[in-house]
Amino acid sequence: MALWLASQGMPVHPLAPGTKTPPANCARCREQHHGPSACPCTAEGRWCHGFHAATTDTDVIRDWWRQEPEFGVGVSCGPAGLVVIDVDTHPAPLPDRGRLLPGIPIDERVDLTGLGSGYDTLALLAALRRRPDPARDGGTLRVRTPSGGLHIWYRAPLGSPAIRSSSGSSTRAALAWQVDVRATGGYIVAPGTRTAAGTYEALPGSRTPAPLPLWLHAELARTGHHPAPQPGPERAPVPRSGRTAPTPPTAGADDAHRILAPLLAEVRACAQAPSGTAFGEKLNRAAFTAGGLAAAGHITLPECADLLTDAANAARPGRQRRNRFVIDSALRAGSHRPIHPKGRS
Repeated sequence: MALWLASQGMPVHPLAPGTKTPPANCARCREQHHGPSACPCTAEGRWCHGFHAATTDTDVIRDWWRQEPEFGVGVSCGPAGLVVIDVDTHPAPLPDRGRLLPGIPIDERVDLTGLGSGYDTLALLAALRRRPDPARDGGTLRVRTPSGGLHIWYRAPLGSPAIRSSSGSSTRAALAWQVDVRATGGYIVAPGTRTAAGTYEALPGSRTPAPLPLWLHAELARTGHHPAPQPGPERAPVPRSGRTAPTPPTAGADDAHRILAPLLAEVRACAQAPSGTAFGEKLNRAAFTAGGLAAAGHITLPECADLLTDAANAARPGRQRRNRFVIDSALRAGSHRPIHPKGRS
């Protein structure tokens, strides 16, 4: 599962055997008490600092699970471009009406008899907005948790403000009571992971995340899930389809194209066979590299998206939606690790 997720552009990290939490840091990290940004372990292929160590590097992933085959799998939501609606069923007293759906007053005439979990508050929110209940959305990946809760996986809109994680009991940013949000700054347990409480099981329906519904995106913005904007230069969003106007060449563009050319050729070559060509892994590698080159200013994101989309759709014309997901996710993940072409071949 870890390798498949990485091939879809989702950075993964280990979870301690039988649990839903990352394994302990190495002895050096425990002694020095430094933060993830100051830790040398990531560059050395260690799993310290939980989701901060998440990667799509297949060699690193294989080495991790070779060392401990019983590891569970976590996905770092921010770099993966995921927004996961985490529906809880924890026994807890029903809060005041004003806290069931933050910011939405619930009229006293609304009968709340039987309401007792995140399933109920999420359904209530959807009903008030006259939208389908996300818990019943078979068009996206849904994972049943051992406690009877539900993880509803969605793909964040590329180019939109980051979406922060939250707890359904928070007084600051919360979507609904007993409904958590796993996004930037958090991770999610992958389906198939076994814990002492049971296994995380994918429900019937889609096996990949669908785009976040616009109405849910609006609700997340309304409830404070977008961090305050930081000053800085604007970046052009990666297009999801179509073509963009030509952009001026960037410094190092020739080197960037030289590096991408063989990777794109590997993707196109997959057209020779319908399966068994590691297409997802090759597309992910090309997009991750492109994201790093774009982050370093050697090529533009729109140009990357066009090149990758052309190659992917030429090889697998029947799976354009999945191609787009891999490209968007891997570009985003790669953008966290700038690549400078000097010395590369």
